[in-house]
Amino acid sequence: METVGGLLREWRHSRRLSQLDLALAADVSPRYVSLVETGRSRPSVGMVLRLAAHLEVPLRHRNRLLVAAGFAPRYGERPLAGPDMSAVRDALVQVLRAHEPYPALVVDRRWNIVMANAPVEHFLEDVDPGLLVAPVNMVRLGLHPRGLASRIVNLTEVRSFFRARLSRQVARTGDPVVGALYDEFFAGREPDGPVPPPESEVAIPMVFRFRGDELRLFSTITTFGTPQDITLEEISIESYYPADADSAALLRSTADTRPAPPGPPVPPVTR
Repeated sequence: METVGGLLREWRHSRRLSQLDLALAADVSPRYVSLVETGRSRPSVGMVLRLAAHLEVPLRHRNRLLVAAGFAPRYGERPLAGPDMSAVRDALVQVLRAHEPYPALVVDRRWNIVMANAPVEHFLEDVDPGLLVAPVNMVRLGLHPRGLASRIVNLTEVRSFFRARLSRQVARTGDPVVGALYDEFFAGREPDGPVPPPESEVAIPMVFRFRGDELRLFSTITTFGTPQDITLEEISIESYYPADADSAALLRSTADTRPAPPGPPVPPVTR
């Protein structure tokens, strides 16, 4: 049976903090942290959330901590396709459309693509149809040899980027599905080697073979600020920008010549 003390201790260890570190951050005594972890003191709702906040525990797992402490879950998880999330969907659609002619997509906590704008379609040409069966996983799509991997010129750098990012995510969330995704591409394999310094000191570009040319992109990640809903906390917008003038011109020309899509420019929510 899970105990709140045991769970808090696991999160503290994963964050590589001592009891003193956590006590100082949460403005409590180290003895109190020890009493909670050993089950000799039952924390209040406020204290559970306070310790969880300083440990940067995801909302999904804060609910788990609350239940283990004998309290009701605090954070809801409403489906993105639900009627009460229409404002969120509208905001996401606006962001994705405004980013055109550059590609952008929304992914969930397990890297499944939830929404995407029209330019993303160009990158799916020649991808194995089996990788495009919902839910489409962004990591698998990018690193699988029948996905985009064969078209990524600097695959070593991109693999190193994803290895580090997935590793951090597994450490931060403990999600077994993300762990399995990491194992699928990286477990038992030597690191791809040090990442060479990027041509630009701003960010490492991703270089694609794109219709006879090389397309150079860098990415940004956007998340919702201070979310109080699990779904909202666990989605992010991955936006790609041209890393040079030639790449920008190539994407603009592709958009100018693209026939109008038969449906809405942003695919419907699949989550």
